[in-house]
Amino acid sequence: MALAFAEAEAAAARGEVPVGAVIIESKSGRVLAAAGNRTEELADPTAHAELLVIRSACADRREPRLPDCDLYVTLEPCAMCAAAISFARLRRVYFGAYDVKGGGVEHGPRFFHQATCHHVPETYGGLGERRAAELLRVFFRQRR
Repeated sequence: MALAFAEAEAAAARGEVPVGAVIIESKSGRVLAAAGNRTEELADPTAHAELLVIRSACADRREPRLPDCDLYVTLEPCAMCAAAISFARLRRVYFGAYDVKGGGVEHGPRFFHQATCHHVPETYGGLGERRAAELLRVFFRQRR
């Protein structure tokens, strides 16, 4: 989770919403990909940290699925990212702060609880929740 926080802090320094993500091979502990949000920089609404690391890890392995990998992300994934997580067949998802407004795992559409969801990873929320929430509060306070 420390690597995900480092990516979130780097994203904030670039003027991006401070969300960071890392994908790790569960058995070896090898980091396959790490990224922070880049929606502003790339002018791409899909450039969420989760999608960037999924794309990078799949490209690294030259495989469209990552069933033996875990995702660490500082904020509860949105519905778009939850769908990508399911399609990538990630084993586990660990996230920091809960996102009451935009979350898609424990809030909003609760993507993994839908009958149309074909793969449901194990999910663990609240890891470093205070730190993740504070990063977001500070970021948005500075912009208002």
